[in-house]
Amino acid sequence: MVQPWQDTTLSAQARAADLLARMTREEKTAQLSSVWLGSSADETAGAEVAPGQTTYANRSAALDTLLPYGVGQLTRPFGTAPVDPAEGAARLAELQRTIRAGNRFELPALAHEECLTGFTAWQATVFPTPLAWGATFDPALITDMAQAIGTSMRAVGIHQGLAPVLDVVRDPRWGRTEETIGEDPYLVGTIGSAYVRGLETAGIIATLKHFAAYSASRAARNHAPASIGPRELADVILPPFEMAIRDGGARSVMPSYNDIDGLPAHAHQMLLTRILREQWEFSGTVVSDYYGVSLLEEAHRVADGEPGAARLALAAGVDVELPAARCFSLTDPLPEDLLDRAALRVLTQKCELGLLDTDGEPGTGGVPVDLNPPHMRELARRVAEESVVLLANDAGTLPLRDGLRISVVGPLADEEAAMMGCYTFPRHVGVHHPELPVGIDVLTLNQALRAEFPGAEFVDEPAGADVVLAVVGDRSGLFGGGSSGEGCDAEDLELPYGQGELLDEITASGAPIVVVVLSGRPYALGRWAARAAAVVQAFFPGQEGGPAVAGVLSGRVEPSGRLPIAVPRSPGGQPAPYLAPPLARNGFPSTVDPTPLYPFGHGLSYTTFAWEAPQCESPELPTDGVTSIRLTVRNTGDRPGTEIVQLYLHDPLATVAQPDVRLVGYARVPLDAGASAEVHATFPADLAAYTGADGRRVVEPGALELRLGTSSAHAHHTVPLTLTGPVREVGHQRRWRCEMRVK
Repeated sequence: MVQPWQDTTLSAQARAADLLARMTREEKTAQLSSVWLGSSADETAGAEVAPGQTTYANRSAALDTLLPYGVGQLTRPFGTAPVDPAEGAARLAELQRTIRAGNRFELPALAHEECLTGFTAWQATVFPTPLAWGATFDPALITDMAQAIGTSMRAVGIHQGLAPVLDVVRDPRWGRTEETIGEDPYLVGTIGSAYVRGLETAGIIATLKHFAAYSASRAARNHAPASIGPRELADVILPPFEMAIRDGGARSVMPSYNDIDGLPAHAHQMLLTRILREQWEFSGTVVSDYYGVSLLEEAHRVADGEPGAARLALAAGVDVELPAARCFSLTDPLPEDLLDRAALRVLTQKCELGLLDTDGEPGTGGVPVDLNPPHMRELARRVAEESVVLLANDAGTLPLRDGLRISVVGPLADEEAAMMGCYTFPRHVGVHHPELPVGIDVLTLNQALRAEFPGAEFVDEPAGADVVLAVVGDRSGLFGGGSSGEGCDAEDLELPYGQGELLDEITASGAPIVVVVLSGRPYALGRWAARAAAVVQAFFPGQEGGPAVAGVLSGRVEPSGRLPIAVPRSPGGQPAPYLAPPLARNGFPSTVDPTPLYPFGHGLSYTTFAWEAPQCESPELPTDGVTSIRLTVRNTGDRPGTEIVQLYLHDPLATVAQPDVRLVGYARVPLDAGASAEVHATFPADLAAYTGADGRRVVEPGALELRLGTSSAHAHHTVPLTLTGPVREVGHQRRWRCEMRVK
């Protein structure tokens, strides 16, 4: 007889509720647990594995303990050690059959993986890091990329991806800056939502992290407390998460490691229940960051033992403990009402994935698996090319012609590491397996340059060279294993590894210098910018990054990237985020100038553009209204190019201090030489909302300006607006976007 929980005609929640009512306390608890086979989190960890030999070849005590009750999650079956993709998929399917057979309801586990720069698996395509996604200003491309990544993960039995990172950068010294999309919540929210849509369309649960204020830590130290006020939290930190849930359809959220005003995120009822569940109406799962529940006891010291940590986290709203069951234990009973609440969410999500169905998790049967197919390499190339930012180009030094005498210097010119962020498989796991090949083809910039300029003469010494390419930046790594990455925070924004001294020496040589920065964060370039002929920035551009950067240098690729984060002038005086209010800017009474060298949104092209005066449908609109603007952009140069039209809001008078400008819209406008296009922007008054002194988010009547420009510091045109009517409070159902169409 088919039970209600097996009836596919019923809703997922109804089926899950019926199944929950049939479960014992141990079976419910098991659904909140996870197993990380082959890791130090598991009793059998420590053995080295060869390609094709999965880390879970032998059963563990943790798995055996859970098997009679079921297993909630499997942690990183592909991302813990090098695993041949086809062999890994077959063994994962075998393991799922074992898990099904071990519990009376025949439920499989939900398998999750990292996917921040592509599927974090051996031989999988390595895409550019998220800071490069932001530099593209191209949500549609990021959706395509994420859908391809998600499809490859789902094909081998993965259900959940631990991405995207929606932390808004507040201090670029933070090591995880490379994992973020940028310093603006609108850009982070729109690009992040695009990534979420791609993953979710492919059937992968997207996990938003890190919730919240992880990037606002004191002195940019990893895990440090966040010194942040309620309005900065509400208006800068939280909007990308809310947007990705509402517009993107994200089904999972991961709390952050930090505390906010003494309250750890994993025990923060205001964040995880009142805001996330009650205000935003989020119905998915909250999964802990790795060991985040344990850290309530071990680091934050707000829990007395593991059972106390489990109760705190569960009461706050954490549903699943990752990466392994430490605190959510079968032997320490959890409060029944909280246990049922979390287990229902988990079972509902498993039902949505088809995991409650008898045929819901087919095996691969040893079918060949290609995680780096041509279409994914093509997507990686497109993202890389669109993300390269031309910061400076004195007297048209770039593009370079073939046949020159070129000297390439700098420690990163010959390193694959300069192309890949810390959450790529080669930098995250592969560094621990030096005996194995990288698994994908990655050209260093030096190799890519030689392919790009076959007629050039490459010389070792700058003397006598027609141009010197100085390649500087970062090596990514984890917890001190690089200059950028998780746990690799910086004391200042001086170029690491003595590269500043190298640039001092090279720029004094007299030869034309092109500085190429391959990095995970912006570095202070003010010392050399005036002496360099050109400056190019690429944020860890992935396996196709070498050819992409070389293509921009040659002109084969038209530069169209724009800065998702400002580049500072000096390493010690941190640049004020462009969202800072007027008192944070340069001027009396401070002697420190925080003005960046290159502002948010900056980027040059090899062609020129003219912007005609915009036309506004109605310069006066009610506080709940909408207006539209039309702008014609023309390519006035002799080669194709892409302009990024950026729309900023300026509020000259408010009840609390506001940023001078903030991004509220943008559009990529590709144009052939001599061609023009009309950009249509639909601006809702909701985008003028901010959190007032009483904590309510409101739209106020009064004067506003919309500024159309090429960066946060350069406006071509200003459109004055007047909002009329009463002060209006807005909530979760507000309009999030200024829709910008190109005709």
